[in-house]
Amino acid sequence: MTTNTVVTINKLVPSGAPTLENFKVAAAPVPTKDALKDGEILVRTLYLSCDPYMRGRLSGRTDSYVASFEAGKPIDGLGVGVVEASSHADYKEGDIVTGGAFKWETRFIASAKGFTKIPSTNGMSPASFLGVLGMPSFTAYVGTITLCKPKQGETILVSAASGAVGQMVVQLAKARGLRVIGAAGSDDKVQYVKDLGADVAFNYKTVKSLGSAIRDAAPNGIDIYFDNVGGEFLDVALKNMRPNGRIAECGMISQYNATAEEAYHIQNLAYVVMKKLTIYGFIVSEYYTTPAYGEFIKEVSQMLKENKIKYRMDEVVGIENGPQALLDLFEGKNFGKRVVKVSDPAHRL
Repeated sequence: MTTNTVVTINKLVPSGAPTLENFKVAAAPVPTKDALKDGEILVRTLYLSCDPYMRGRLSGRTDSYVASFEAGKPIDGLGVGVVEASSHADYKEGDIVTGGAFKWETRFIASAKGFTKIPSTNGMSPASFLGVLGMPSFTAYVGTITLCKPKQGETILVSAASGAVGQMVVQLAKARGLRVIGAAGSDDKVQYVKDLGADVAFNYKTVKSLGSAIRDAAPNGIDIYFDNVGGEFLDVALKNMRPNGRIAECGMISQYNATAEEAYHIQNLAYVVMKKLTIYGFIVSEYYTTPAYGEFIKEVSQMLKENKIKYRMDEVVGIENGPQALLDLFEGKNFGKRVVKVSDPAHRL
């Protein structure tokens, strides 16, 4: 192979919906081990992760918890790959690595400091470390368990319940004896949420009234709301919370592409005071060095071993299709955790 496929940003998008014109897919020279400096590794990308937080990185904002992409430079984010060459003592050819510094390239060279070696996949796809054993599932754990501290018999409402994070929230909550209500955006997604164990699931796009749907599902109110979407759903949920309820504020994907004129303005914030609600805003990366991460790995690994977890991946093949795969995420066209398969672990491109 004489070329390397690279995805870069043509133009940042401060507001409104990005399009394929904002991306560029091009060929570049293949990096070789001769170019390695001390402490670097040459990685062949296996899978790239498409995540909602990446919309903020397309905006050019300078006040976020993560830096924006730079026009003319490759996208980067979470991924899994195989080491093809190394100048670092702790990494060798054939090691499977994961981390948040994966460039959207078929192959790339980077400092080994930004990567973690996966000792064994135990027969699982490497993509699992972007899903069920990766950031989305840990996000579900932190928001649901670490922060909201659920109690048996409580009621939890989960938006985007079939998504990368939501599907784990449903299962972690059911494992603790909660009554689970899930919302999703299509009938097949609703069925999947029911198959995960949700007590009630509904299609928020087709119900006559979002408020009525939530009240019918939880006539006594909501103890915990795990929010993935923001906007109107958050507003209605606030009105239906029980006293001393907790909200895990994970994301607001319904608002990420909204212009100033289109943005939804929350009207029910007064309920935070009247119902003594607690809203937890959190960034999951800050919890990897806390006991919560070890607890998450232990619990979810055991659940996987006992076949007590289902986790749906949504795989798009080909790095050249990466931009569209990412854009689809903001329109709800994914079903489960969206990843881009770049190459196969056993296949050298």
